[in-house]
Amino acid sequence: MPEENLKADLRSYLQTVREAVLWKLDGLSEYDARRPLTRTGTNLLGLVKHLAHVEFGYFGAAFGRDPEEDLPGWSEDADPNDDMWAKPDESREAVVALYRRAWAWADATIGEKRLEDRGRVPWWPADRAEPTLHKVLVHVIAETNRHAGHADIVRELVDGAAGLRAGNDNLASGDAAWWAQYRDKLERVAKQAGSVQ
Repeated sequence: MPEENLKADLRSYLQTVREAVLWKLDGLSEYDARRPLTRTGTNLLGLVKHLAHVEFGYFGAAFGRDPEEDLPGWSEDADPNDDMWAKPDESREAVVALYRRAWAWADATIGEKRLEDRGRVPWWPADRAEPTLHKVLVHVIAETNRHAGHADIVRELVDGAAGLRAGNDNLASGDAAWWAQYRDKLERVAKQAGSVQ
């Protein structure tokens, strides 16, 4: 397969999951977009901010293209996990715009570099710290999909909304009663399996 076709396929998968992550914010209040729903503080807007940092890091700094802006959480005195939540003065619009700028920055790197070109990822172990663009692309697609899965669960916890993206939820068809019965069945099976030791 020609390199441009392979790049186009990889970029298509990355763009699809980028958009799925942003879709998880649709229709939510500021509180619901930010509220932590796990013990470790996972929240939707924080996932978006983190993914912006991921793309600026892997497709920017790792390939000698530092972002042309100060990124919240990139300073040496930043608190741990600064990229995993939005501060009160960081609006949803600003975080989403940051993510979109990271896409453009990443896409420019992908467009300029060849798949076999090597970058330098200083936060990886030394024996793997100079991956190809191809490997970085696969890594970022995997990481973005992982966080999209987190976003799926967090959004469902917020208001019950579930699915892949607008117009294609990729879920079994069923109304609220069907889903309640399905969940109850799984609960019964879990209890039954838990009693069998």
